Amino acid sequence: MAILDSSIVNVALPKMMAIFGVGADSIQWVMTSYLLVSGVVIPVTGFLGDRFGYKRLYIYSLIAFTIGSALCAVAWSNNSLVVFRVIKAIGGGMMIPVSMAMLFRIVPRDKIGLGMGVWGITAMLAPAIGPVVGGYLVDNFSWQTIFTINIPIGIVASILAGLILRETEIRRGLKFDMPGFVLSGLGFFFLLLALSEGQDKGWDSQYIVTLFVASFFLLLLFVMWELQTPEPMLDIRLFLNPVFSASLGVTVILTVGLFAAIFLIPIYAQNLMGLTPLQTGLLLMPMALVSGLMMPISGKLYDKIGALPLCVVGMAILIITTYMLHQISLDTNYYWLQGVLVVRAAGMGLMMMPVSTAGMDTIPPFLTGRATAMNNLVRQISASFGVAFLTWIMLRQQAQHMAVMFDGISWTNPIVPAALDQLAAQMAAAGIPAGRDGATTLLGTMVQQHSLATAMGDTFIVSTIIILLAVPLIFLLGKKRVEIQRQIEMKKY
Repeated sequence: MAILDSSIVNVALPKMMAIFGVGADSIQWVMTSYLLVSGVVIPVTGFLGDRFGYKRLYIYSLIAFTIGSALCAVAWSNNSLVVFRVIKAIGGGMMIPVSMAMLFRIVPRDKIGLGMGVWGITAMLAPAIGPVVGGYLVDNFSWQTIFTINIPIGIVASILAGLILRETEIRRGLKFDMPGFVLSGLGFFFLLLALSEGQDKGWDSQYIVTLFVASFFLLLLFVMWELQTPEPMLDIRLFLNPVFSASLGVTVILTVGLFAAIFLIPIYAQNLMGLTPLQTGLLLMPMALVSGLMMPISGKLYDKIGALPLCVVGMAILIITTYMLHQISLDTNYYWLQGVLVVRAAGMGLMMMPVSTAGMDTIPPFLTGRATAMNNLVRQISASFGVAFLTWIMLRQQAQHMAVMFDGISWTNPIVPAALDQLAAQMAAAGIPAGRDGATTLLGTMVQQHSLATAMGDTFIVSTIIILLAVPLIFLLGKKRVEIQRQIEMKKY
């Protein structure tokens, strides 16, 4: 529910704009507010789970998410919807790290790979089925149904959690790290806000630069404070664990690199292939199913052979298929694209959860809450950075390609007038008497489309280079190294 929420809401944004009578800049806060608030609450989940119990926190986060969903369904304006999304984000932001932390306290360590693999199915399936589910609900019912669908699920899940789950150990003597919470909350809020609005406001604008500078100094103060306080909210010393740090490093790099497909393919499918959001979701559905299917398989294999062999094979598949995607053009075959995405998803499903599990496997049980909070926070920031960075690359390359193409078809070129006349004649023969002006407009549109497709290809090359950066780090995730580091960490504490 929590992961699905972001992609399912995207589909309904145009309809909400029309109903509430607002522009894209206002409706975007429906998405941005959820991103910002969930980023702020993730760091505190480790403390809250340790202090009050992870079962209790999980149920409360479920209830907050369900209440937020119900309120969103009765929103009467864009502003009210944004406020209710904030309530929803408090629960949604906590559910993911809390559920991961509970797994490491419930599942035996010799079966944790399988446990994380099953947990990871949702992370792979949700972003892809979101457009399909959202498109179906919005087209056949109303935009409110994308929120009301969560209510019965949330109620049932809360009841089952209360009946089935066992409460974890509660550490009553913990003190809340208020300075750490304020510094991290403001720092991550400013950072995520800058990443989400940088493309619209301009990366060199005073507003965005100020946000980046403020977030840098706030997070610097946060790190300095956490290193000297006896009960830190996020234990920065976990980065001294080389396996855990390597795991987070690979997660950061892959999240940035993998967002090329998750973010760019829907744009390509809808803007250049002419598919609807629902059709785009169906294009991505096999990719999601294969990735989800690979999760428990890779988890089972992790328990037997460790993360390194899976990472080597998965990394090879990812690098080859991501590079292949640079060939996309206006004439790309639908089934070729779908096939490449499916193979790529198999590589992604083979290694994503083993990478996270290897790092978490070295963490002592009583620190898993803090470690999962850090893991999910890093993943969320990386995703925001990936979207921002790859969008910037794509738009910059599109502008360059457009400039080159338009230079080639300038009026000083003697071939251009004759070509326009021929294009106008073809349009007239097809029943579109647009003349030379109409032919010029059509040619301009074609140039924009070709330049966008070429720019996307360039972005996939950049994405391939980014993924290559993770190759050295995966060799720190071998099975023996993980076991040795686990013993070292247990002796420390």
